[in-house]
Amino acid sequence: MKVTYLNYSETNSFSPAIIRYLGSDPALDPFRSFSPDMEGFRKLLHVKKNHSNRGALTRVLHEQYSQVPEPRSLVLENIDLLNQQSTFTVTTGHQLNIFTGPLYFIFKIVSTINLARELKANFPEKNFVPVYWMATEDHDFAEINHTYIAGKKITWDRNAEGATGRLDTKNIEQALKEYTATLGISEYAEDLKKIIVSAYIGNGNLTAATRELVNSLFGQYGLVILDADHPKLKQEFSAIIRDDIMHQNSCKHVTATNKKLDEMGIETQVNPREINFFYLKDGLRERIVLEGNGYHILNTEIRFTPEELEKEINQYPERFSPNVIMRPLYQEVILPNIAYVGGAAEIIYWLQLKANFDFYGIDFPVLILRNSALFTPDNLESKLSRLNLEFKDLFKGAEEIKKEWVLNHSNHVLNLSNEWKELGDIFEKIKLRTSKIDPTLSASTEAVKARLQKALKSLESKLIKAEKRNFSDAMSQIDSIKTKLFPRGGLQERTENFGLFYVKNGRQFIEALIKNFKPLDPRFTILEEEHS
Repeated sequence: MKVTYLNYSETNSFSPAIIRYLGSDPALDPFRSFSPDMEGFRKLLHVKKNHSNRGALTRVLHEQYSQVPEPRSLVLENIDLLNQQSTFTVTTGHQLNIFTGPLYFIFKIVSTINLARELKANFPEKNFVPVYWMATEDHDFAEINHTYIAGKKITWDRNAEGATGRLDTKNIEQALKEYTATLGISEYAEDLKKIIVSAYIGNGNLTAATRELVNSLFGQYGLVILDADHPKLKQEFSAIIRDDIMHQNSCKHVTATNKKLDEMGIETQVNPREINFFYLKDGLRERIVLEGNGYHILNTEIRFTPEELEKEINQYPERFSPNVIMRPLYQEVILPNIAYVGGAAEIIYWLQLKANFDFYGIDFPVLILRNSALFTPDNLESKLSRLNLEFKDLFKGAEEIKKEWVLNHSNHVLNLSNEWKELGDIFEKIKLRTSKIDPTLSASTEAVKARLQKALKSLESKLIKAEKRNFSDAMSQIDSIKTKLFPRGGLQERTENFGLFYVKNGRQFIEALIKNFKPLDPRFTILEEEHS
């Protein structure tokens, strides 16, 4: 594939806050640990403390991988490496979207693998293990029960309660049939069908299905997949669970940080609650709330006195599930982690958490924006060249592109700004004359001027619209390109599933990402297919 890189600011698709982060805005320094570059990693490695119980972590991982058919030897080696003090993890996390969901799920994992490789090349005396943290405890089924492929929405319809990772996959067959039917018939299509069907039919729940699917795609690169919904791992976090529920520390610290970020013009992504944990059992994940002198599990009859709740945490820490505020802290307690790879909104929400990490004495990881990409057909660059457009032009709205194109290519002057300037001068003379007769007529003059300006704007729009009709072929090409590359009006990666890209390229699809993604060189990647 041919690759082109754009600055994120040229895509008009990322928030001012993330552009400030990538630009190393010093105002954001108090909200991160070290800079997202190799020097930042060097500094963190120098001071990194060991929070995690490596023995417990590796035992849990080996237990979980005993359920994976033929796990890759590199994955098992990486799990064993986690017992060594010189080994660190590079982590990304995501929900259990069916069939992997949108493309950016794949991009997150590739960015994580590549970052681990780059760190190993720069610090050869240490080991770096890429980790995918499955959000198995999340309960928002509506966010994960569908995917889009070739513009078609495929949905897994079922009633769902509790943690999504514990949902059985017994009735996913219809969604599975619809998904595999879109893949067509080819060698690569059959390969992907086998992977998908084995994952979702051969496993009992969504956690196991996702683990097998992701392992099939990325096991050869040593990616370790973790389900943190486990009693032994929750036990490592139980002291913080107890302290935070009893004293609402995270609420205080994150609220204070949010106020500071708001004052800086940074739009915060999450808001803390008094208690940032859910009570978790099969079919149940409900908020814990303060009620009088005790605690209540919402939408249930379950209540605890402070003493009873403390006993429950000590005996059954696995029943306490961190929400979005506390999940990152849980991650950093049980993993020897030095980097989190996330999307733009995730990076901002991690910035909200730094003060809470400091309070609990847990090292804050380096935050790395995942790579973003756009796949284009093999003739796109030449097509754009014929239209006198560049890749960066594609990231504007279709109507804006067409308007600029017409203004640049028309043989007529469609912009009436010069005429308006002349009329403006005339109105200044009229205003001066009328004010001498009656000063109150100045307002009337301004009102007439405003109406005329509006009329001229309308006429200008009609001129441009008429000229667009004269260039209908070019306008249709622009519409076609935008519709194909920006499904539902947004970035391709935020909607389209990876399936058809895999069907066309096989495992070379992932290899192309591995080859071209540069997590420490934050630029948008455009991958254009080339004739073989």
